[in-house]
Amino acid sequence: MADATDRDDRTPHILVVPYPAQGHISPMLQFSKRLRKRGVKISLVTTKFIARTSHSIPSSFPVLTISDGHDDGGIDSAESIQIYLDSLRRFGSESLRELLQQLSSSASPADCVIYDGFNAWAQDVANEFKVIKAVFFTQSCAVADIYYHVYKGLIKLPLPDTEIEIPGLPPMKPPEFPSFVYQLGSYPAYYDVIVNQYANVHKADLIFWNTFYELEREVLECLKRIWPAIRPVGPSIPSGFLDGRIENDREYGLSFFNAEGDVSLKWLDDRRKGSVVFVSFGSLGEVPVEQMEETADCLKNSKWAFLWVVRTSEAAKLPTGFVAETAEKGLVVSWCRQLEVLAHEAIGCFVTHCGWNSTLEAVSLGVPMVAVPGWTDQNTNAKFISDVWKVGLKASAHKDGLVKRGALLQCIEEVMGGDRGDEIRKNAAVWKALARKAFEDGGSFDEVVDEFLAKFVSRF
Repeated sequence: MADATDRDDRTPHILVVPYPAQGHISPMLQFSKRLRKRGVKISLVTTKFIARTSHSIPSSFPVLTISDGHDDGGIDSAESIQIYLDSLRRFGSESLRELLQQLSSSASPADCVIYDGFNAWAQDVANEFKVIKAVFFTQSCAVADIYYHVYKGLIKLPLPDTEIEIPGLPPMKPPEFPSFVYQLGSYPAYYDVIVNQYANVHKADLIFWNTFYELEREVLECLKRIWPAIRPVGPSIPSGFLDGRIENDREYGLSFFNAEGDVSLKWLDDRRKGSVVFVSFGSLGEVPVEQMEETADCLKNSKWAFLWVVRTSEAAKLPTGFVAETAEKGLVVSWCRQLEVLAHEAIGCFVTHCGWNSTLEAVSLGVPMVAVPGWTDQNTNAKFISDVWKVGLKASAHKDGLVKRGALLQCIEEVMGGDRGDEIRKNAAVWKALARKAFEDGGSFDEVVDEFLAKFVSRF
């Protein structure tokens, strides 16, 4: 390994290694921007497939590549999720090792690896090069608390049909748990990765979390007793929507989707304040045809205007004629700049799948929510949206698992103009202010970064 005196400078060089999915890359990239603002060198490490096919890769970040064993087609070219995850672990480890070896004999060797919790194998590789190891978690602390208790065998599976109490969390019913736990046996490959990511967390030098202290105060305090190195660094969204300390920062910086030609904002400009229902069920999960039909009928019969993001791959599930029949009050797009949309004054509420990134964005921008969770961590996030933070309502699902048009319409009407709407909007405004406070000069984020950067001093 090159001696420190052979370096081109004494600037710490950090490799950021997200799991290769949009919802994981975005928050880690935004965190990287804030570190770079503090004077460190950041290199984004992603798969060859993503580096070749993504849009808007930031020119200010060197992009280094590793292999997932599916360089030509990514995860969609794998025969199964299990095969892909096994391949990512094997080829990712080998190619990350080769990358660190190459850098070690260069003028800018790596001093630290910040890796996604889903990439727990990256810690083992980093250990070989004696660099600082920091893990970054992209889901909520509440969800992590659940998974950790499952990993340690402290929660009996399958879940009993009673309320379950876990330190740091409110009493929760089984359907409010992540789907991998509640619906045991669903997506076993993801279950293995998610639960076992906690096997080596205690060996990391620091544990970064995409949350902020006030939002998950009780569970953070509980987890700190298990992992003293845990530090909240969120919400990891562009600075332009929080504190503005990074100039012109209103994009995450890398996208799997091309948003050129997006007409959403211009359409919203012609709508009155608080009059539009924004609907988006995320960039990954598949929505059943029946749920699309129930949602479409609800929006068609609502008195409110709507903006609905329907991915191209899901568009065929829309009822025939729906787009034309609702053209006067609604707009259906395949993609939009979600943060810009949520920040627009015309938006009155957000009908969301409750992915953690979308949840944090809405909380940070003070947008009331109607929760329509699907799978993985979304039911738990919905629990906190409705019952803990009280910034929205959860639309009750029918016994067939679908949120019927009537239940969804009732929640939308209540949030947009009902008796509980005022209270929800007030709560949303409070959380918006607290999210921004984390990034004020000398705030909690600065304290964490100061501590992190201090770890590099002895290396030079």
